[in-house]
Amino acid sequence: MKIAFVGAGSVVFTQGLLADLFAFPELAHARIALHDIDPERLATAEGAARHIAGVRGAKPVISAHLDRRAALADADFVVNIVQVGMNEATRTDFAVPARYGLRQTIGDTLGVGGIFRALRTFPVLNGIAEDMTELCPDAHLLNYTNPMAMNVLYLSRIAPELRVTGLCHSVYWTVHDLSLLLDVPFEEVTYLAAGVNHQAWLLRFERAGQSLYPSLDKAITRDPGLLRRVRVDMYRRLGHYPTETSEHSSEYVPWYLHHDSEIERLRLPVGAYLDIVEENTANYERTRSALAEGTPLPVEGTREYAPQIIHSAVTGTPRAVYGNVPNRGLIDNLPADSVVEVPCLADGSGVHPVRVGALPPQCAALNRAYVSVTDLVVRAATDGDPRHIRHAAMTDPATAAALPVERIWDLCDDLVRAHGELLQPELRAVLGN
Repeated sequence: MKIAFVGAGSVVFTQGLLADLFAFPELAHARIALHDIDPERLATAEGAARHIAGVRGAKPVISAHLDRRAALADADFVVNIVQVGMNEATRTDFAVPARYGLRQTIGDTLGVGGIFRALRTFPVLNGIAEDMTELCPDAHLLNYTNPMAMNVLYLSRIAPELRVTGLCHSVYWTVHDLSLLLDVPFEEVTYLAAGVNHQAWLLRFERAGQSLYPSLDKAITRDPGLLRRVRVDMYRRLGHYPTETSEHSSEYVPWYLHHDSEIERLRLPVGAYLDIVEENTANYERTRSALAEGTPLPVEGTREYAPQIIHSAVTGTPRAVYGNVPNRGLIDNLPADSVVEVPCLADGSGVHPVRVGALPPQCAALNRAYVSVTDLVVRAATDGDPRHIRHAAMTDPATAAALPVERIWDLCDDLVRAHGELLQPELRAVLGN
């Protein structure tokens, strides 16, 4: 079994995935091919991988490659964790909109931050798809890179023959944390969630066949502080709990970030992702220093889905996971050509999405606004039409709530200028008003 990591220089995340992989005895001798374009980060990732293997008692064959094609050749699984433009591009995604008075918290899924993160990721995804088609056409591509829905939709349109599943931990950790809140053992909880990535809905949340939503309602009544969370506010009004954090959830709707009173009421940390960027950088530096000094690194599992899927492929062990896949009859009241997040069965033959049916209409309505933005961003790239970038920003709920249309076009022009060479050539045009 050969597993290629593209963007392995995302060292902290790579470490967690490898810790999970090497915890499975059946994967202890896997071939691990690490790829990154940054030599220093690649060397750090390789050192961390060898350390983790030693701690886990695994004996994999580990190789590091600056050449992506060498890493992908004959791979059985490809794990994509690239971040194109790294920290500088992320800071640009926040700084330029802030000059227009546009507030963001995370900026990696929807909104102008998500739009431009996607547009600078698509050229790399195109290269990965071309290489996989030639070098490992039967491999399963497991994508962790955000914006998840945009990236998976783009891949489904440019390379429909590839097997692609987008993976995110938000559903698992939502249920895990709600179980802690209600003091219910997670192992005794059954649940069903569906929707779109970072805006799926907890449709069923039960213990021993009884809904836990009444218990959640009581917990909210007992603790008024819970009312100062966006996802609790959305749950009370929509009837189903959203599966992503309040910081994320606030960006996908028009009701919160544009209003000072809501930012205060719901304690929204504008620019929160910039702190995460600094924390990630600090964690990387600590890892690099620890390896250089021979200091033991913590080896901690993450419960991420990719290692579970790979183990299921090797052993035939069936598992329930959540995946982001094209909506081919999975959710009735979302567009057929959108990407949805649904439960999936992982086993020896792959990843099999499960049909959910129709979402509650109020939840589907919000998801349709989300997938409209996603569709326009992908069409900008596949059609080579820079106007669709502006159309996507105009359609985005939070952006449209904050800015008049001329300012939206000006903002897109400024972000096109700022990201420049990271965008495909056809999308670098400055259109003006």
